[in-house]
Amino acid sequence: MPVWRGPTLLLGASLALLPPCGEAAMDHAGHMDMGAPPLGSVAAPAHADHPMPAAGQPDAHAGHHAPAEPGAPSPVPALTDADRAAVYQDPAGHRMHDDAWRHQLRMDRLEWQDARHGSALAWDLDGWVGGDINRLWLRSEGERSQGRTEHAEVQALWGHAISPWWDLLGGLRQDFQPGSPQTWAALGIQGTPLYGLETEATAYLGEGGQTALRLEAEYDLLLTQRLILQPMAELNLYGRNDPAREVGTGLADSELGLRLRYELHREFAPYVGVTWKRLHGQSAELADDPRSEARLVLGVRFWF
Repeated sequence: MPVWRGPTLLLGASLALLPPCGEAAMDHAGHMDMGAPPLGSVAAPAHADHPMPAAGQPDAHAGHHAPAEPGAPSPVPALTDADRAAVYQDPAGHRMHDDAWRHQLRMDRLEWQDARHGSALAWDLDGWVGGDINRLWLRSEGERSQGRTEHAEVQALWGHAISPWWDLLGGLRQDFQPGSPQTWAALGIQGTPLYGLETEATAYLGEGGQTALRLEAEYDLLLTQRLILQPMAELNLYGRNDPAREVGTGLADSELGLRLRYELHREFAPYVGVTWKRLHGQSAELADDPRSEARLVLGVRFWF
């Protein structure tokens, strides 16, 4: 009886159609070998051929540090004495400049006045020379009317700053008119308690025991950067009667003024204004002038 060999024949035909396994393996092996180092030939580290230091011997690369990460800031080195010396400046230049002598002369008022008995020329000036702490001050004020000097005086005062805003003053005052010349010892204080406000208070001891006190104040009110309104006030008091100089005991005279100036430059300013002067007490009785008088004034103010 014949034996059925169908499955065997089908299996043999299928195997004949398959590619040889060895060739497929060789084809893929070639792809795997590309770019890969052969076994046993892996690159050694750069320092692999350096002999390891023996125990107790310093390593030549022991001081080498790994490079910093990209973008990491470098540490700030500690300051040295040389660094400090390079930026240090002598503070002598920042001290108060009292060693540097300077000067200023200011004609606070040089004006024509429309007086009752005719026009008059009046002046009030001050100046100084010195440093920031110690200065020599010069003051002068007076008035001329109808060709003769009605009043004139000069003061020389040594000033010492007792604060940034106040000066203590002491010196001499010389009167030329009215009456015979007279010399006074002066002691006072001047300062700016508020911005734009200038004040003076000066006591005098004259010949024959005569005493006097003068109080002055003026304030600069800025209407614009160039237009300035200046009110002022002055009081004069005396300790005893002096008929030769037409002054009496107590409050002798007072003056109020209001001037409007325009600064063409900071150093030069014309102005217009009014003043009102009044005699008080026994001074009004001793003087030939009217008890009170208002005057229109035109003048200039300058300094250098």
